[in-house]
Amino acid sequence: MPRWLRVNALSLVMFGAFVLFLLLQAVFGWQAHNEELAEFGRDPQGFLAYLGTGHFAEAVFENWESEFLQMGAYVLLTAFLVQKGSPESKPVDADPPDPPVRPDSPLPARLGGWTRALYGNSLSIVLLLFFALSFVGHLLGGTADYNEQQAMQSGAPPIGPGQFLTTSEFWFQSMQNWQSEFLAVGALIVLSIFLRQRESSQSKPVAAPHAETGG
Repeated sequence: MPRWLRVNALSLVMFGAFVLFLLLQAVFGWQAHNEELAEFGRDPQGFLAYLGTGHFAEAVFENWESEFLQMGAYVLLTAFLVQKGSPESKPVDADPPDPPVRPDSPLPARLGGWTRALYGNSLSIVLLLFFALSFVGHLLGGTADYNEQQAMQSGAPPIGPGQFLTTSEFWFQSMQNWQSEFLAVGALIVLSIFLRQRESSQSKPVAAPHAETGG
């Protein structure tokens, strides 16, 4: 295996799986949407046309929203909160010191001042920014899908994103994903206290005591 492939294998597999599953979601969503259109006597849509519908956008961004919320919140919360015995936590008694700046440190870290401070929080900032963008995408896609559903079922006039934001349907879509994301992370935090996965960075060494905290 070429070295560049070996040292980037984890991200390549993750993003490869993302592309594959997104494509499969689009295909099956397209088929499901056309089945729904047929029930109301509507003509089927082509695949490319489906990719521009609220049905597809709502499904994609609704999930991205919850993922980026979970990861952004997790990164931010682990900076302040600890869990004894979990490899996902900082040590309980003291924060590990920042390593000194070196010649090969990232440029923002070497510049110091506000640049270093901003860079020191850049991971959570970008993840939560992705959450905000996905939230807007979910809202816009959900509004379009809601209006299409209402038009087919009852001929009701369309509503705007601000109105859809106040509906129980929008928040039901969000909460059903948000709760599952935090459940999964909470389960990982607690289960990793007692269980092990050899050679995983998300696990303590097999022989490590349960009370040992940190990676």
